[in-house]
Amino acid sequence: MRTAGFIFCFVVLGTVRAATLPLLPMSAQVQVASGTLVIDNDMRVVVPAHDAATRQTAQYLADLLARTRGLQLKITEESTADNAIVFRKDPKATVTQAEGYTLDVTPHGIRIDARDDAGLFYGAVTLWQLLTPNAQQGPVKVPMLHINDWPRFAWRGLMLDSARHFQSATDVERLLDQMAQHKLNVLHWHLTDDQGWRIEIKRYPELTRIGAWRTPPDAGHDGEPLRYGGFYTQDQIRDVVAYAAARHIIIVPEIDMPGHAQAVVASYPQFGVTGKRPPVSVDWGVNPYLYNVDDATFQFVDNVLDEVMVLFPSHYIHVGGDEAVKDQWKASPAVQAKMHALHLKDEDALQGWFIGRVGTYLAAHGRRLIGWDEILDGGVPADATVMSWRGTDGAIKAAQAGHDVVMSPSPDLYLDNAQSDRADETTGRMPVRDLASIYAFNPIPAVLSTAQAAHVLGAQANAWTEHMPTMRHVEHAVFPRLDALSEVVWSPAAMRNWNNFLSRLPAQFERYADQGVSYADSAFAPSIQTNDNVALKRGKATITLSDQAGYGAIHYTVDGSAPDLHAPVYSAPFTVNVPTTINAATFADDGSMLATPRTRVLDRANLLSREGVTLPNCPGSDFRLRIQPMPDATSMTPVYAINVFDTCQQFPAAPLDGVTTIRADVVRLERNYALAHEAKLVVSRPHGTPHGEFVVHMDSCDGPTLTSIPLPDPATSARHFSLHAMLPVQHGEHTLCLLFTAPTDGPLYAIGRVSLETSKP
Repeated sequence: MRTAGFIFCFVVLGTVRAATLPLLPMSAQVQVASGTLVIDNDMRVVVPAHDAATRQTAQYLADLLARTRGLQLKITEESTADNAIVFRKDPKATVTQAEGYTLDVTPHGIRIDARDDAGLFYGAVTLWQLLTPNAQQGPVKVPMLHINDWPRFAWRGLMLDSARHFQSATDVERLLDQMAQHKLNVLHWHLTDDQGWRIEIKRYPELTRIGAWRTPPDAGHDGEPLRYGGFYTQDQIRDVVAYAAARHIIIVPEIDMPGHAQAVVASYPQFGVTGKRPPVSVDWGVNPYLYNVDDATFQFVDNVLDEVMVLFPSHYIHVGGDEAVKDQWKASPAVQAKMHALHLKDEDALQGWFIGRVGTYLAAHGRRLIGWDEILDGGVPADATVMSWRGTDGAIKAAQAGHDVVMSPSPDLYLDNAQSDRADETTGRMPVRDLASIYAFNPIPAVLSTAQAAHVLGAQANAWTEHMPTMRHVEHAVFPRLDALSEVVWSPAAMRNWNNFLSRLPAQFERYADQGVSYADSAFAPSIQTNDNVALKRGKATITLSDQAGYGAIHYTVDGSAPDLHAPVYSAPFTVNVPTTINAATFADDGSMLATPRTRVLDRANLLSREGVTLPNCPGSDFRLRIQPMPDATSMTPVYAINVFDTCQQFPAAPLDGVTTIRADVVRLERNYALAHEAKLVVSRPHGTPHGEFVVHMDSCDGPTLTSIPLPDPATSARHFSLHAMLPVQHGEHTLCLLFTAPTDGPLYAIGRVSLETSKP
């Protein structure tokens, strides 16, 4: 150990100085002194004798530093504390809050004190962050400082959906690693749904023999597997639960009921309402299959929960309760007779009775029920905890009624929503939930009183995986937005500062890269904008550069070379001749690149073309998805924009002077969407040929038809194809309405790229 010169005088850390500490989330109280301490392989890690939990935390820190910094620190139980990182569990530690800790860096070494094991662990995480301000290997300097830190909320969560797309146990453990590094402590594991049952239940083997596998649409073609699925054995689950516990993360399993039950009914039809066996669903959305309400079904539920409770020590068991379409219950004489015998007024009350019965069973086994906010609709057990996803109204209603709540609203904290509307963004729902919107989220609704606000346990972000078929997709969706959430749920609200948060991300990005995490750089990716029509007319383009976060310096080139720190820095719009190629990249203050370079080619062909994902919806429906060419595609690109309710998009201000031809690159997509009662909202347009047409209207969707091109036979044509048509002579700029009249019981179609072509060279 070597120390640099210092003056040991603590001062409160200011905003500028805070930006120099690579902490995410930011600690509650930080003081710094002048001087630094050098950590190298001579530093020891000292733990109390016969304290297995503290030694485990020390080993976690040592292993993490070995992987990410190349330091090899020896763990000892020596009584001397100089020249060492000392862990001490002290019931009289300064920080009294649960999971809190004190961290001191002095000339004699480093000390972490806490009243509980979790506090020591989070102190170790903070120290690791201080020792990894970059991805360099070897010794590192850390400033003299004093930290008092504790979490703002007890529930700091992330939900992973393993039912729609399956992740390996190793993938889940990699996600747990990152959660621990962000001081998150709850993994809500969505293990069952219409599309798959992912947990081995020994008493009911058909749940995984049948329910864990589905036959994809168009199986065996265009990259779709012949069957898709997987499940976790009980041994794997025990290992994952233990892996999480070692990182002070509780796994809350979700066994969804009474809806989202199609995989169950496919496995054991007798526990469904109709007695018929459906296939495991391949459709995203809301499917109609429900659990029955007879005694045999409840015995099945109880038996499943018995095995679940053995595997998961969590105090909470999540029972879903969401999106249970009651049509099968309404149509069943037996269910209706049961409802009337129980003197229940309607099917919502029947669901309340169903959930209440499950809650009673869990309570009898020392567990507590948690469910989505629909459990409020039919009455809910007094001790139930409510997870609010339909906005924040459910949380407000629950807290006002005395229920504990977890904030998880859509779209605010839904990480399956795309984080940008860039043309190069990958799959996701709309609207965009960018990094800034996650950071701005307030888990405490303003309408709650102080007493009611005390029922807010915390918040969690949800990673639904209908459109995330691989772990790379999941990581792209989760990181770095999870950094924003971690600060929301850990740091004091008054400390949050957007620019300060951004200044701490470069170090985090280096940690991600060093650990092979496929994070998204969307917030910092340069946007290269110009008025395409003006550029076409003048042969010159005025270029505006920006990035979503509004942070960093954008360097650019106009000669086709890759931008670096020597390239010009963007400060104001500039003009270039057409044709040219603009390359741009965003750099942090420390010179690190925040986003990979983006390129825009400005020539006549590109100025007359639009990517399909950039074309806005036609008026009337704002539903929008970015999806892959097949439901289980494993690549990040290509991506297509669709509206399952109205297959219509607009090419705004299309410059039609001299345009003679339109070309559309089109993809045929699977219509694997279960819309339940919303199916009536799907727009059906008349078609004059067997498989429908691609139609171009001018000015509006009921304006003049410029062309109509028949779509090819899906049974004999390629999935990707191009359509060409001559256009009548037009002048000026007009909005083009581009729509498909394909039958709504057939496939969907989407535009990859649409190009206007002219007779000009």
